[in-house]
Amino acid sequence: MKHQEPPEPVTADGVDGVDGTDGTNVVGGTDKAGGSAAAGGSDNAGGSGNAGGSGNAGGSDKAGRLQRADRAGDSDDGRASLGRRRRILTWVVAGAVALTGAGIAVAATIRSPAQVAADAAPPPASVLADRVERRVLTSSVVVRGTVAAEQTLTVSPGAGAAAAAGTGGKPVVTRINKQPGAAVRAGEVLVEVSGRPLFALAGALPVYRDLKPGATGKDVGQLQEGLKALGHPTGKDPAGTYGPGTKAAVTALYTALGHTPRPADPGDTEKLQAAEDAVDAAQRQVTTAKTALAKAKASGGAGAGADTTDLQQQLTFAQADLAKANSRLEAARATSGPMVPADELVFVKGFPARVDAVGAAVGEPVPDALLTLSAGAPVIRSSLPAHQKDLVKTGMKVEVLSEATGLTATGTVASVATTPTPAAAGSGAAGPGAGAPNGGGSGGTAPGGAADAGGYALTVTPDQALDARLAGQGVRLTVTAASSGEPVLVVPLSAVSAGADGRTTVTVLGKEPAAAGERRRVEVRAGMSADGMVQVEPVDGGTLADGDRVLVAQAKP
Repeated sequence: MKHQEPPEPVTADGVDGVDGTDGTNVVGGTDKAGGSAAAGGSDNAGGSGNAGGSGNAGGSDKAGRLQRADRAGDSDDGRASLGRRRRILTWVVAGAVALTGAGIAVAATIRSPAQVAADAAPPPASVLADRVERRVLTSSVVVRGTVAAEQTLTVSPGAGAAAAAGTGGKPVVTRINKQPGAAVRAGEVLVEVSGRPLFALAGALPVYRDLKPGATGKDVGQLQEGLKALGHPTGKDPAGTYGPGTKAAVTALYTALGHTPRPADPGDTEKLQAAEDAVDAAQRQVTTAKTALAKAKASGGAGAGADTTDLQQQLTFAQADLAKANSRLEAARATSGPMVPADELVFVKGFPARVDAVGAAVGEPVPDALLTLSAGAPVIRSSLPAHQKDLVKTGMKVEVLSEATGLTATGTVASVATTPTPAAAGSGAAGPGAGAPNGGGSGGTAPGGAADAGGYALTVTPDQALDARLAGQGVRLTVTAASSGEPVLVVPLSAVSAGADGRTTVTVLGKEPAAAGERRRVEVRAGMSADGMVQVEPVDGGTLADGDRVLVAQAKP
């Protein structure tokens, strides 16, 4: 509260205020009047009132003090008034913001009928499209395979070697000439069992019997070819017939190996001697009959005619006996001589072969699998599931990839089995001929080539020699089952539809997604299909080009 001195008495001389009227002008010069001026909206105006009042002071010092006091009061009142105005302005702004928010909220809840209908309408159907392509279309079958030798087989010499050595019982390993990993060449001794050699010759047929003099067959022909390849000719013996020339060649081979060939029959010597003796006896009978007949004819006696007839008959009988004796002798000679026992020979498909494993040491009994051999050019073995078996044919091209080494190769389908091979049957190494004395079958399955149950064995022959690093490795085989041969138009299978009228069509959209509303149907003729794509060809003047967008699927709302 401000202090104010009592106003001086107004004289008549001071009546000359602002308006020159009587002393009532003093009221206009009071602080209260100045407050009225402030209420009028301007502190300065109130101050002018005070100035008017100064005229009342008549220029005295008291009037000056009064004027300064009024100005100080006006300053305090101005600050209070400014604060009140700011508070009022804040409340006005807050009220405006609240009214604006309320208006927006109300507007959001009010929708026109058109907007309500638009919000209730279903969303537009989504479209999935793909491009038409021009490329070579190929149908392929991808399977796993294993690189292995063309032939893998086991060898287990039987009891014949022990019998031949006179030891009886189970045969015993007496020497190992080839350790695992060693290369094997034709005519080389691999091992010795009970003192008898086991050697290899080239041939596709397995050993399934002893090859003896007088025998005939394809296996005899293989033996003859193997002997000739080693420089032991078989003379004039016909191919496939074990005759004198083959016996001579077998004897020469065993001599080169440092062994004596086993006779076809231990009693051959006695049998041959007996046959020769029979021939000699028959020959003497013939000679005696001839002599008696000649004497009878020379005597010319009365009974010479009858005697001559009897003697002639005796000569005829003696000559017949001689012929039989000679025949038996020839047969004895043909079947006697050196033979090649089944447990001393193994046929392999090609050289050099390799010893993969040796199942016993020197001095140990011969196990069921004494040796494991691999031979022939490397091939790739695989298995086809039943649903792919009819897709792969002999002669189809194959791409080979080793993911482990990055090596690639090409090959050709060599064979596809017509019957499935159970896993149990394909897991072992024994093949046809396993029941032979030495188990030297050539049809053994390569390691890794065993077919799963229900699988069909597949063999692929490489077009060129495979890299040695691929031996025994698993590889991926891509068999080209079919190919268009040249670039053709292809679309996804789902882009082709068949109408009730039997027409096959595709729906062509605009070039760009923004033009999806532009649609036209093009009738096409479908060709081969592969990998989810199908070959198409426009018909009846339709147009379809590489890069066109075709409808694949459309989701309905």
